[in-house]
Amino acid sequence: QVRLVESGGGSVQTGGSLRLSCAAPGKNYHSNYWCWFRQAPGKEREGVAAAIGDLTHYAGSVTGRFTISLDNAKTTVYLQMNNLTPEDTAMYYCASGYTVGAWSLPSEYNHWGQGTQVTVSS
Repeated sequence: QVRLVESGGGSVQTGGSLRLSCAAPGKNYHSNYWCWFRQAPGKEREGVAAAIGDLTHYAGSVTGRFTISLDNAKTTVYLQMNNLTPEDTAMYYCASGYTVGAWSLPSEYNHWGQGTQVTVSS
């Protein structure tokens, strides 16, 4: 079992930035398939950004503001979030897998982190 660990969440004001990180500490885990999801209270978990092979995918609501990236060894995934708004407030989860079809479906991923909270105030 691979447990992913996220870091980098916090509280910022509208227009601020945060950078999230995710890896599997103590595990020699690497993957070509990574995704960031988020879930706000009372809402379904939604795919925010994914790195699938050499391609990246973004939800429409974050395009142009968020950037997903991997380290060269594909062991750590990052999410740079700029120009944050209160609508971005949610728990952010990292997920990874071995093969992914529909990038934004949680069921496509095998391993998950416990989440890191992002709160954006107006």
